[in-house]
Amino acid sequence: MTLSSDESQRNVSAESAKTPLNTASGRVPDPAVVEKMRREWDERAKENARYYVATAKESWSDEEYFDSGRENVAREILTDMGNVCQGRDPKDLTVLEIGCGSGRITRALAEVFGQVYAVDISGEMIRQAKETLKDQSNAKVFQNNGSDLQVLGDIQADFAFSYIVFQHIPSRDVIYSYVREVCRLLRPGGLFKFQVQGDDSMLTTPEDTWLGVPFSDADAVAMAESCGFEARYRHGAGSQYFWLWFFKPLA
Repeated sequence: MTLSSDESQRNVSAESAKTPLNTASGRVPDPAVVEKMRREWDERAKENARYYVATAKESWSDEEYFDSGRENVAREILTDMGNVCQGRDPKDLTVLEIGCGSGRITRALAEVFGQVYAVDISGEMIRQAKETLKDQSNAKVFQNNGSDLQVLGDIQADFAFSYIVFQHIPSRDVIYSYVREVCRLLRPGGLFKFQVQGDDSMLTTPEDTWLGVPFSDADAVAMAESCGFEARYRHGAGSQYFWLWFFKPLA
């Protein structure tokens, strides 16, 4: 199966009767898996970072590439500002992005929100993202260790976002770790909106850092509960673009 980063979401039921897998994953992610992810994403970034971030085209101009990030933000965030901002001015909000790549979406986020913190496992992606964002003083990018957000210390985020990132992660333990870390940094009541691979008919292995581990609807709900979130909304179960709205409880 070839993954298309900007393919339209399929409108599928968000309910699944399948038994959740590894629902209480609290294990430390396998360092060998994380290192393989880092190494292979560095290689992809050096080969053609923009293509591996957004596979719709092999060659992107700056204008096309950054406009595609704005289109993603317009579709997934600007249409959902009630849940994202909850009545606050976006310029007063701090946003956290997981898997920023070379800064395509990060740049668009920085044009809307007051402060953006973004991480990526690949040092080469971060190098390119810094160049992309050199004129955006409100956006800061960091290379993280590939499974947590300790590099950000104890920042407080109002909204967290991740798109076409978790669909590549081959380890459920890594994804759980990220979700717990977002919960740690997100303000009470805040939203973590993110996309996972929802096609659970795929056969994947921990060795594959392109086709990530899939989640059924039951898996997603179980992950939210295990990581301290409320899975308030879900859309696209059974498809590549399975969107999750995880809200951190107020108390």
